[in-house]
Amino acid sequence: MAEDKPRSEDAGDDRLDDDVVDDVAADDATDADEPVSRGGTATRARARAESADERKTRKDTDRVGLFTRITRFFREVVAELRKVIWPTRKELLTYTAVVVTFVAVMLTIVAGLDYAFAKGVLWVFGNPS
Repeated sequence: MAEDKPRSEDAGDDRLDDDVVDDVAADDATDADEPVSRGGTATRARARAESADERKTRKDTDRVGLFTRITRFFREVVAELRKVIWPTRKELLTYTAVVVTFVAVMLTIVAGLDYAFAKGVLWVFGNPS
């Protein structure tokens, strides 16, 4: 059980004598302009300014025509489709059967609830004349 004495009286506690190490002073001079906090407003503003500069230079250097962009888009689509792991015929049939069965069960549940609520409303409010 813990004893009722202040921490300063605990002679066996070595944590009181530990030195605080300042890592910021050990950094090189290139990081001197960065804020010390992690993700504060100043950091976000600086990141936005850097990305804005990058957009300006990218916009000036990457001026390409409409047809070049469309061609590049289709080339990238084909490249991504080559990376796809396509299911085998057996897997495809299994997945299709699972989906069709699930949809049929959900359709049955929704149709049953719809029928029950319609009968309940007609029973409570009666048939309109």
